[in-house]
Amino acid sequence: MNKEQLIALFNKEQRIDQTIAGFRREEEGGMIRQVSLTGGEGYVTYSALTNETVQHAINEQLSYFEQLDQRFEWKLYDYDQPANLKDKLLEHGFTIGDPEGLLVMQLTEGDFMLSCEIPSSIIRITDEAGINDIVSLEEEIWGESHRELGEELIRNLKNDPDSLFIYAAYEDGKAVSAAWMYLHDGTSFGSLWGGSTLSEYRNKGLYTSLLAVRAQAAWENGFRLLTVDASPMSLPILKKRGFDLLAYSYPCVSPSKEERKEIAFE
Repeated sequence: MNKEQLIALFNKEQRIDQTIAGFRREEEGGMIRQVSLTGGEGYVTYSALTNETVQHAINEQLSYFEQLDQRFEWKLYDYDQPANLKDKLLEHGFTIGDPEGLLVMQLTEGDFMLSCEIPSSIIRITDEAGINDIVSLEEEIWGESHRELGEELIRNLKNDPDSLFIYAAYEDGKAVSAAWMYLHDGTSFGSLWGGSTLSEYRNKGLYTSLLAVRAQAAWENGFRLLTVDASPMSLPILKKRGFDLLAYSYPCVSPSKEERKEIAFE
């Protein structure tokens, strides 16, 4: 598949038709939103808007989620229309996060990832204790709480264990690197997450090994496309390993009620 075909497939399977455990999918006026059923934040995963409809659509989503007392993230891709959508969201008080590269890899027989030997230090996590090890790892690396991530992984592993593949590399009984993958049933895609490594264990091949073990699990389960939102740090590594850059995405987080009031009085 070429770039345009991959984007079209990604839009359909990962943005438009996507169902997420713990969320209610709703479609309205060219919008696809995911409403959290567990008290977390919601998402706008897809929009097909015009210069004439964008203003109303943004106000509609803000009002709708405010009624639910739920913050939400509008996941914007640089090919989304209208071209000034990011500016419009900014005008309405959204916080625009740093861009992330949308990368896709098409797995084929003979790929390096599928033949890469996985070190014995990397194991699949299947219980709450292992997830707690990962939370401790993430908190040590980033210096902030990752409690919600732990709760999400525990919940998803319990509700749908066959679609979530969590891996960690251990040294002396301690998790030093970790990553996970969701296999999206009914689609062609596995999505990759995590990949954090303690500084003293970097440049030892753990990141590549965690990529490979997930690629092999995806292949064994019949999935041929891997997708990841890549930071500037990981993007060149992923491209070197066979991923193609399709676009850039921006996490756009809705303003709070108080922030909306301040905007209204400006």
